Amino acid sequence: MIRRAVLLLLASLLLCAGAGQAQAAGYRYWSFWERDAGHWVYATQGPSLARPSDGGVQGFRFAVSEDSANAARPRGTADFATICAKTPAQDGRKRVALVIDFGTPSDAPEGEAPPAARTACARVSPDATTAQALAAVAKPLRYDTNALLCAISGYPEQGCGEQVSRKQEQKQKQGQGQEREQAAEKESPSGGGPSLGLVAGIAVVVVLGGAAIWQVRRRG
Repeated sequence: MIRRAVLLLLASLLLCAGAGQAQAAGYRYWSFWERDAGHWVYATQGPSLARPSDGGVQGFRFAVSEDSANAARPRGTADFATICAKTPAQDGRKRVALVIDFGTPSDAPEGEAPPAARTACARVSPDATTAQALAAVAKPLRYDTNALLCAISGYPEQGCGEQVSRKQEQKQKQGQGQEREQAAEKESPSGGGPSLGLVAGIAVVVVLGGAAIWQVRRRG
């Protein structure tokens, strides 16, 4: 009886792990970031609401992500002084540095290739939003009916926040894994394999199973 219970528990753990991975879904979209103390922070409001101050750095990254916890950060130079070096200050205007990362080929929709990542310095009115700053330097922009940012500088040509297939998602995760190994800033893992908690749980079950079998043999 003990052995049977242990085996059932182990099977339940494996089934739960498989169900959790099956339920995870990846979506292809533009994520929005803000630079804070030298690090990228996932923005808490959309670009049409955010109003960066003069000297602010904002970033956009096109990629396949399950959620904000594993979203890929913009790559490349993110220093205001460097990005806006050739855009002098002007009375009654503010400058916002923008990092636009179009992602990798594995992020791209079928039949499209991502442009090279670039930076731009937008000089806009003091009350301008990030969306207005982006429109000043990276047209054409495309939005859906819910005001979700779908394309920057016309990329991608089609689609907006669509769910990707498991095969496409796995390919993109592999690309992100290589990128994270090379990045200076550590990113949250995307969770392609079993979690540490799951492995620990299985280890406990194996130990309990071994003890139960020993007890059965001892009684025999």
